[in-house]
Amino acid sequence: MTVCASRRHTRKPTVERHEIMELLSQLKLAGMRAAYDEVVAAGVRAQHPFQRIFGELLLAQLADHRARSIAYRMGVARFPVMKNLTEFNFAVSPVNEGLVRELHDGGFLATQRNVVLIGGTGTGKSHLAIAVGANCVRNGARVRFFTAVDLVNQLEAETRAGKAGKLADQLVRVDLVILDELGYLPFPVSGGQMLFHLISRRQDDHGTARPADPPLRHSRNRQRELALQKPNLRPVPRGSPPAAHSASPRASLCRL
Repeated sequence: MTVCASRRHTRKPTVERHEIMELLSQLKLAGMRAAYDEVVAAGVRAQHPFQRIFGELLLAQLADHRARSIAYRMGVARFPVMKNLTEFNFAVSPVNEGLVRELHDGGFLATQRNVVLIGGTGTGKSHLAIAVGANCVRNGARVRFFTAVDLVNQLEAETRAGKAGKLADQLVRVDLVILDELGYLPFPVSGGQMLFHLISRRQDDHGTARPADPPLRHSRNRQRELALQKPNLRPVPRGSPPAAHSASPRASLCRL
């Protein structure tokens, strides 16, 4: 006896465009969803293979992911305004353009070097600091911007709330800390001590050595002594150009 078995070949239903859009939304693939119509239509007209069309959709998703990541880290950085290097007029400023552009590339982060911008009021120090910091964010770095007074106020507030050290724990995981208006010190000695210890902690946690000092009976005596000293700052003539200097290790960008 012979048994004949026949198989039915059923065609799977075609997935409609609105269903694809819904699936992309559920998977949170906003970049692919936004580029879908344009990429698919262009690929069909040019008779591109499926692999190329799908690859272009993946590239659109990657670009969207990078843009969202940059936007998020820009928000975390808390720049007061956004500045770009293209907006700075080097023609009317004797600032070292080559050094500024080198800092703008962010190479000093890898070597954990400090940068101090020194100059008179209105000479573009904050502009350059923000432009450098923003470009570091675009290159993937984690950046945080403070004015020195705001940072001290936050340190004092968390100390009064019994949460001392919380902000320091956050900043040791940041690649670049920008301290603006560091030359203006309208805060008490206690605030200066907090700021000094915070900077010292960032230096310690990044594994860089401090300059050699004579041994003292207690390791923190040296910090306490320096924090209590009066700042020895020379007045800078109004209108004098900002100068960028590479200082000791520990990546942070300061503006005096």
